[in-house]
Amino acid sequence: MGKGLIWFENNLRVKDNKALFEACEKHKNVIAVYCFDPRKFKETKYGFPKTGKFRAKFLMESIAPLRKKLEELNISLLTFHKKPEEIIPKIIENHQIEAIYFQEEWTAEEKQVIDTLKKELPTIDFRSFYTQFLFHPEDIPYDDFSEIPKVYTEFRKKCEKYVQVRKEIEIPPQKPASNLIENTSKIPNLKDLRLEDFQQDPRSAFPFKGGEAEAWKRIDHYFWKTKKLSDYKETRNGLLGKHYSSKLSAWLANGSISAISIYHEVKKFEQEITKNQDTYWLIFELIWRDFFKYISQKHGNSIFCLGGILDKELDWNFSKEKLRNWIDGETNEEFVNANMNEIAATGFMSNRGRQNVNSFWAKELKQDWRAGAAYFESVLIDYDVHSNWGNWMYNSGVGNDPRDRKFNIKKQAAHYDPDNEYVHTWLKK
Repeated sequence: MGKGLIWFENNLRVKDNKALFEACEKHKNVIAVYCFDPRKFKETKYGFPKTGKFRAKFLMESIAPLRKKLEELNISLLTFHKKPEEIIPKIIENHQIEAIYFQEEWTAEEKQVIDTLKKELPTIDFRSFYTQFLFHPEDIPYDDFSEIPKVYTEFRKKCEKYVQVRKEIEIPPQKPASNLIENTSKIPNLKDLRLEDFQQDPRSAFPFKGGEAEAWKRIDHYFWKTKKLSDYKETRNGLLGKHYSSKLSAWLANGSISAISIYHEVKKFEQEITKNQDTYWLIFELIWRDFFKYISQKHGNSIFCLGGILDKELDWNFSKEKLRNWIDGETNEEFVNANMNEIAATGFMSNRGRQNVNSFWAKELKQDWRAGAAYFESVLIDYDVHSNWGNWMYNSGVGNDPRDRKFNIKKQAAHYDPDNEYVHTWLKK
């Protein structure tokens, strides 16, 4: 039987990785590949890179230990700063590959790459797996994606009632040492990607590194050492420090850990320590993440359109000057400015902050919400295409918010930052 190729994208882990497990099951010899696709680091029309320095560094920190972990399984991970369509056909030819194993994607840019490869390689078996969900698409109580409801609560209640979360998939057994191949490929650095190196800001609420082991280290600390999970719901609207929320989103976004693994760890915590509204709330947030993934399955490219999934015609404007002022934290709202300073300096911002700066940009300034979403795509360490664009639509009045809320920024600041501690932290020059 020919060799199998595992093509890694946003599934950078060895535990609970169906693509990896299946490839190892079906083939005696397997190799792996990851492409730092140059298109993901190019400048957008708004003047900033599609993937900025914070997420790029976190990605490199995730790839290096994955490579090491795979080597322990006697699997070589080849890394390239090239488009997958350029490099994968060469690997197929050089290594007599007969099947490619990868995570299923459906958003336009990712789909285009997959479709191009399928056309180029008609004799190769492409095997894809949905490994980014909590509730697997085959298990949800809807016949197809068009039936996904508009409102989150309806989706959540129905799935909670009818869906059983799948078990984690084990790490595959080690391959024979002869499976390793000579690997001279390199992981690019920030300079290679035309991004500037940086020192971490000491005020950062996300002082963590990328990689599967780091994700589990965070779970160990947040769940088991400090037991902070037991008051997650009460503290999740915090603004300062690393303890107010789980901070698992960045590892989830690039697949260093799966939603299923987190779910089962919460369940274990509930059995061994305590079960309350707070522990449930982390699962509640994982379901939100699923919901936005299903919304993008249902609506396709509409999630990137000005009218959103509602195809709503609103009076949008676009001013480069207003965008620059918003990004630079030079608006007339101190709370917005503090949050924008935080994301610019660290690549991270609280959930509460994200909702406020989004509402301000789209509903106060009435500016094209997609420019804001694109900026978040560039700077966020934990950028996830479905959650980012889904949340931006939601808070901009063109998505899944049935009440079309607008945030009163001053009231929000008074409630969540009553002593101005957050504002003072981030408005210091």
